[in-house]
Amino acid sequence: MRILLSNDDGIEADGLNELRAALQEKHEIYVVAPDRERSATGHKITVHRPLRVKEWTYPGSAATGWAVDGTPADCVKLGLEALLPEPPDLVISGINFGPNLGTDVLYSGTVSAAVEGTINGIPSLAVSLASYEFRDFSYAGDFIKQIIAAMGKELPARTLLNINAPPGMPRGTKVTRLGNRRYVNIFDKRTDPRGRVYFWMAGEPFDLDIDDPETDVWAVKEGYISITPVQFDLTDYSFLENLRENIKKIRA
Repeated sequence: MRILLSNDDGIEADGLNELRAALQEKHEIYVVAPDRERSATGHKITVHRPLRVKEWTYPGSAATGWAVDGTPADCVKLGLEALLPEPPDLVISGINFGPNLGTDVLYSGTVSAAVEGTINGIPSLAVSLASYEFRDFSYAGDFIKQIIAAMGKELPARTLLNINAPPGMPRGTKVTRLGNRRYVNIFDKRTDPRGRVYFWMAGEPFDLDIDDPETDVWAVKEGYISITPVQFDLTDYSFLENLRENIKKIRA
């Protein structure tokens, strides 16, 4: 398969390079990734300045790469529409260092890169190692190889699978839904030498349904790999008909 890899941790990130190494023997690999870390950028794209691109080589590997001074979504857009010689069969974003669970997907550059693939009709995977301490990406990389071998050619266009691997050897795999994850944020107010106020933001996740075995947060907490099908259609279908009826009462 022809596979486009990207991420939000940057082109030199361990997770991205471990994934490339795991896949390059059997697949045609292209890497288009940010030139530095771009975590939590969501689906931001660059429109008010040019994007700079630098070719990236991998000694001993047939993989082709480019480092881009843009966001993860920029990278996939650029790869699909300007850099790759042919459209890829699959887009994979990751392996991210840290989880992308529940509502994390709305902030995540990793997931947004994969969403960009699905917008263009290409099945995509967003892959994360759900730990900020454990740095062994091999289990996640091996699982992605198995996913591709089992489902690669059968994944429908516009399919997005959000995959989170626990630290260490997984107990198994769970197909899940997104959990309800919120953050308890702390804003550290400071003043610079010129008297201007600025803030540093920090926060800890608070999972409201951590005991629900249907969710990704539960699966990872219990040592399973979670796989969640995600779509970018944000329409609230449960309210759609109610809204249509109520809007009739309003004169335009």
